[in-house]
Amino acid sequence: MLFSLLLVLLAAANLSFARQSPRLRGRSPPSVVKHGMFGASHTGQSTSHGRRDSIHRRQAPESTGCNPNSQITIKAPKTNIFAGLTNDEAAAIIVVELLQPNKSDALSYFASRSAAPTRHARVLIRFGATLEPHLQEYQVGPLPVANGSTTLAPLDYIYNKGKGYQRLYDADTDAIAAFTYGIGAKVADITKQLLNGTATGDANGTLAIAGTTPLIHDGENIFQWNQFYALHTGPCEDEDILPSGLMFKADITGRDPSKWSVVAWQYNGIFYETEAAFRQAINSSSFVKPGTNVDGDWACTDYNNYSLPHDELNPPVPVQPDGTRFALDEQEKYVEWMDFSFYLSSDKYFGTQLHNIAYKGDRIIYELGLQEALAHYASASDPFQASNAYLDSEYGFGQTNWQLISGFDCPAYATYLNTSYYTGETVHTHPGSICMFEFDTGYPIQRHTSASYVSVTKNIAFIVRSVSTVGNYDYIFDYEFYLDGSIHVSVRASGYIEASFWAANTGAQDGFHIHDHLAGSMHDHVLNYKIDLDVAGTANSLVKTALVPTTKVYPWSNGKSINTMTIDRSFIGSEDDGKLNWDANNAVMYSVANKDAPNKYGEYRSYKIMPGKSTTGNRNHLVIENSTTLGNSVNWATHHLYAVQRKDTEPHSAYPYNGRDPNAPVVDFAKFFDGESLDQEDIVLYFNLGMHHIPDQSDLPNTVFTSAHSSMIIAPQNYLLGDPSRSTIHQTRINVVNGSVTDALTFGAKQPTCSLDLSVTAPNLKSFVGEVYIEKYPYHPDAQLVANPGEGSLGGTP
Repeated sequence: MLFSLLLVLLAAANLSFARQSPRLRGRSPPSVVKHGMFGASHTGQSTSHGRRDSIHRRQAPESTGCNPNSQITIKAPKTNIFAGLTNDEAAAIIVVELLQPNKSDALSYFASRSAAPTRHARVLIRFGATLEPHLQEYQVGPLPVANGSTTLAPLDYIYNKGKGYQRLYDADTDAIAAFTYGIGAKVADITKQLLNGTATGDANGTLAIAGTTPLIHDGENIFQWNQFYALHTGPCEDEDILPSGLMFKADITGRDPSKWSVVAWQYNGIFYETEAAFRQAINSSSFVKPGTNVDGDWACTDYNNYSLPHDELNPPVPVQPDGTRFALDEQEKYVEWMDFSFYLSSDKYFGTQLHNIAYKGDRIIYELGLQEALAHYASASDPFQASNAYLDSEYGFGQTNWQLISGFDCPAYATYLNTSYYTGETVHTHPGSICMFEFDTGYPIQRHTSASYVSVTKNIAFIVRSVSTVGNYDYIFDYEFYLDGSIHVSVRASGYIEASFWAANTGAQDGFHIHDHLAGSMHDHVLNYKIDLDVAGTANSLVKTALVPTTKVYPWSNGKSINTMTIDRSFIGSEDDGKLNWDANNAVMYSVANKDAPNKYGEYRSYKIMPGKSTTGNRNHLVIENSTTLGNSVNWATHHLYAVQRKDTEPHSAYPYNGRDPNAPVVDFAKFFDGESLDQEDIVLYFNLGMHHIPDQSDLPNTVFTSAHSSMIIAPQNYLLGDPSRSTIHQTRINVVNGSVTDALTFGAKQPTCSLDLSVTAPNLKSFVGEVYIEKYPYHPDAQLVANPGEGSLGGTP
């Protein structure tokens, strides 16, 4: 019954479930593929393992006869209620993600006070056969589907717009593409003269046309800037750095293509109100034809044949002599490492999420994960870049979470998990798209030298990693766990910049001149995360601890004023004060504490949150104020850190399709702040990572991860009575008397003595089974391109 009803709704919609971006229209039509479900292995291919009842057998092995491929397995203490839907649950549903359970129900389940919460699906349907095309959210459950008990209803309560509804203004994507390339054909004489090519949208075209995102809302009218791009001619897909500087503004208001029109042109930084004015300028003797950006080796990521000294020698490689030291229940996506345990899930829109993170047996974090990512461009001379701003969750961080390359993205010994999502009654699986591994950080976690001894401890981290390729950018997402009880959240960015054309009027205010006719287009990356800390329970307060300069006369200072500093502790009392920025000198710290659970010394047990290691300053929020392009859709990007009272009706700071109607978003984060108390309440923090990116010549051909890195640290503060890293045996104390070593304590740690087969450290490139690839330009949620290594480009021209 439900299945029939959903099919009727789908037939009424007569369209797919999410938008197609017009970016680089004219690509070849993709094919749809089906894959299997989750799995785990050391190669990225699906395998199954047995389970063990407990991980709590952590003594060092008696010898280390070296078994690098062993995997400790475990039975999760509870079913993973956050995991995606199973085949049985999704079989009768079209496009679906799990509707996460209410926290109160989940905590009751984990405390064994109740059964697992009933599961419901969040279904998104796109209605196109109407004068006002729109997206509508539905709730379906309980699952699995059963006649008489499973119901379908609009899903409104988690969206502060009042309904799970988003208007669409570019539903006719095929018609828009036809209109756009019709303009390309109409001005083919111009493009041949200026760009030495044509944009026809078929196999004969040598140019592509890209449209801005989001659409431009001007009263009742809808506009879009479109630019001509050269198509790549070599092995690398580098269109993003081949702009032409020739662009036109189209009025695409309404659903009747006969009423659409071109309202302006721009070339080489010069604006023309009509095509006729543009043609007149071209024919004038003063017209300047600057040239084009031409594909070549400079734009490709391959080896450039410049030999580095001694680079022919193999670099160091990490090894794992005794196999994994963490335990995994692959079915439940449950992990234990040292004193940490947690559940994993993968969301189509938000990627890898962590749940119910416990430390030393107590939950410290209920939920941790990405909410949204913004790439907001700007320009004084280029209207195309001035109008571009991407909200990347629409393209899907889980949907674009590709297979990892063994030995490059992750150590060869890493354990891999597959991820899946559902769309169009199809399970799409990305093999080996999450990796987990321990890693020696290369510096100790503790060290001290005295006159009689040296003490030093290895710093071993456990890392959960995924990579999402959203259009031109590749993001590495890491959750890092450390022996001191801290968790680091890290993001790195690489890939092609979306460059602009270096025009006659391009100046320093727009960016650097980085190649022949290429400018590095300035933009902001802001990535928003949610962290629901539960420190000694759910009743928490937000503490502000500040180092404050002071001048004071002390009883011991002989009447003289002492210039010094003091500590000022206070509480953030309500959401009215919950929008926070990091101190310029890092002299202010925020922590989540339980006032009712002090330690034996009267200090609040707490977890602090603070900026981590970064190459980008790590104080990132959107520079642009009151963005004209994205309006109320980016109210989560105005500050570094936010604190709100947790509600089941506010599960996310953003909505993947907010950019479709930026000034009337389905979720407006500003509405979260309604003055509610933060004093001993269930508090949620949101923090931003990212970078202010002014691309320079070092970004060619790709931005590199080493200079695009941002992170946050969540660490215990008075939570324990000492440093928990003292519990690892992988430390030494070397005693010295009169310059001679008298003893070297190893605390029971045994060094591996077996011979090493270096083949186990080599990149396992044969495990790469071929990329399942969804293009951002044009974007379609059901369409995937599949290519194997060596088969050339993914989705070039027909």
